[in-house]
Amino acid sequence: MKTVETLNEGLKREYRVTITAKDIDARVDDEVKSIAPTVRMPGFRPGKVPPNLIRKMHGAALSADALNKAIDQSVRDLMTKEKLRPALQPAVTLADGYENGKDAELTVALEVLPDIETPSIDGLKLERLTVPADDKAVMAKIEEFAAQMKRFEDAPKTKKAAAGDQVIIDFAGSVDGVAFDGGTGEDMAVEIGSGQLIPGFEDQLIGAKVGDAKTVKATFPDEYPVENLKGAKAEFAVTVKEVKVPAASKIDDEFAKSLGLESLDKLKELMKDQVEQELNGLTRTYMKRKLLDQLAAAHDFDVPPTMVEAEFNQIWQQLEQEVANEDDPAAAKAELEKDRDDYHAIAVRRVRLGLLLSEIGQAHGVQVSQQEMQRLVMQAAQQYRPEDRQRFVEYVQQDALAAAQLRAPLYEDKVVDFLFEKAEISDRETTREELEAAIEADDDAGHVHGPGCGHDHDEKPAKKAAAKKPATKKDAVKDDAAPAKKPAAKKADAAPAKKADDKPAAAKKAAPAKAAEDKPAAKKAPAKKAAAKK
Repeated sequence: MKTVETLNEGLKREYRVTITAKDIDARVDDEVKSIAPTVRMPGFRPGKVPPNLIRKMHGAALSADALNKAIDQSVRDLMTKEKLRPALQPAVTLADGYENGKDAELTVALEVLPDIETPSIDGLKLERLTVPADDKAVMAKIEEFAAQMKRFEDAPKTKKAAAGDQVIIDFAGSVDGVAFDGGTGEDMAVEIGSGQLIPGFEDQLIGAKVGDAKTVKATFPDEYPVENLKGAKAEFAVTVKEVKVPAASKIDDEFAKSLGLESLDKLKELMKDQVEQELNGLTRTYMKRKLLDQLAAAHDFDVPPTMVEAEFNQIWQQLEQEVANEDDPAAAKAELEKDRDDYHAIAVRRVRLGLLLSEIGQAHGVQVSQQEMQRLVMQAAQQYRPEDRQRFVEYVQQDALAAAQLRAPLYEDKVVDFLFEKAEISDRETTREELEAAIEADDDAGHVHGPGCGHDHDEKPAKKAAAKKPATKKDAVKDDAAPAKKPAAKKADAAPAKKADDKPAAAKKAAPAKAAEDKPAAKKAPAKKAAAKK
């Protein structure tokens, strides 16, 4: 093998590699020897077919296989000889005009990881903001939970429905006097003012009472998932069968028992554990951000452009999906475009921080054990249909990139925990509001976190403080490296059917289809619009 370096610019490298015809032919001989015992040919005993006949029968396939193996080995030898650490898979191109029996010329292009001096972990100082899980916080959590379990009770038949009430209706819809598929339903419960139905539908139920027959006129949104109903003006013949009013949720032993618990005290114990977990998570988020800030401030080095572009493209894709669901997508997209450079800088920082964390982890022996990796794979496999789980496990085992993406969040957390142990930490008790405000301030200050090779998974993305943002959410660009769960495919079989959820899905290699993607809507429901974004 002959090697000539043709490009050495920053982190970019390019080589011209020549594999001699003699080397390729020797590999063909090796292939012939390896398959000879299994070749069958009339007139010859098994395993006794002459090599020249085997070449004649299988020459093209043997030559192609030998060339591929020679290329793979040459690239590995090149990495070893030049002591290269590729950032991503090298791009290997075989020169045009190659023919069997001739030397093969390759172009190997890649970006290498930067040489990073082992980051110093001395002098790290962090403040740990803690919030006690007191009775007030626990009761607030229980009250929040009770509000989510809203109950309704029968109202007098003369009661006129108001905002916040629930009505039970039968309905039959039509467009231009023609009924449409899924446009009818019986005994549907609608909470007035909940926004679960298409715009204008619920408001027209205000003032209705039991036995009323109403004609509700409403227009389907332009983004409605059923093509022939997008923007259509519809009429619904509605019969009101019941009117219900919200029932007060008294938080006592009976409430706890309705949840299957022994008493209110037992419910408080469970809720206290949950509150403590939430508060500990907020504390860790704040500390982690301050830790990454210190690392970023102390290190500055070039990062591989392709890694940055891959990270930026993931950020941008998610943001574009967010702005597409705004009231004025075009205006939101225009505002977003103004901040393209800022988000590109975010991608640079993420990659740099990821490389730093990786370097620290390697330097100090931080590892993800085989048992931990197996647990990660099995947990991720649960997102898929039972019949696809084994295929997913095999996919991760065979694809190094998929395995690395799955391992990244746990590896990063272990490196962060290691650094917490080495840092000088001071404790200060605060309130939940102050802690959340401190985290929010980091968001507004343009804080960002880990890169594609070691994502900062539990943090929010940076957003420019001064610039006016489109109505995207602060958590629009979460750093989820594990296979992201796609939104369930909603069945567009009811006129008022729900739109698909607006959650972004991370780009990834093909993998078994997830069970959630194959589930139809649970039931036909009139005029439901998209679930509120989180």
